Amino acid sequence: MKTISKLLLAAALVAPAATVATSAQAQVNGIAVADPQGAIAGSRAWTAARQQIETTYKTQLDQVEARRAAISRELDTLVQAFQTARAAPNANQAALRTQAEQIQAKQQAGEQEIGRLAAPAQRAQAYAVEQIQARLGEAVQNAVRAKNVSLLVSPQAVLFMQPTADITSAVTAELDKLVPSVSTTPPANWQPGQQGQQGAAPAASPAAPATTAPAPARRQNSGR
Repeated sequence: MKTISKLLLAAALVAPAATVATSAQAQVNGIAVADPQGAIAGSRAWTAARQQIETTYKTQLDQVEARRAAISRELDTLVQAFQTARAAPNANQAALRTQAEQIQAKQQAGEQEIGRLAAPAQRAQAYAVEQIQARLGEAVQNAVRAKNVSLLVSPQAVLFMQPTADITSAVTAELDKLVPSVSTTPPANWQPGQQGQQGAAPAASPAAPATTAPAPARRQNSGR
């Protein structure tokens, strides 16, 4: 079953871009690239947390997919009826506006329903990610020291690089040391952002990464 993949950060892995320096130049000049989201997504802690979330919230995630499919079918029927009515000679514009409003209302209600169903899994995801992200800055600094990097940039900041200039996997390895596992059960009063954000986005100077919990969508490559 193809479900919920954008809910899970692993789906957010992006093939990094790269620096204009060659591999040798990157090593000599101390220039490297790292993708903070990719580093988190590749970590053992997140992999285990994702699997735990999929298991713990399987009922809710299945409901999300069932309702998403049902709402999509309902919307398709309404849209087809609207298009047929609009194509008719002397179409009633007032009736068309009413139909369009009904479609919009149905879509908004569906999004709200899916959001409510997905909320527990999204909250667990946010809690797991935040625990890993809290150590991201330290992991980046450790990788930078180990690789003798003097300038670290994000994939979005470069146009080309040799693969060896990418140290995302090194950051992930440091995260695995610092955060071997995380909890997927938030405290009752926990809200996203309560933990201090100690993570640093790869850049010339440390900065907190903008890692947010993606909206619910379909799981990829977790076929059932």
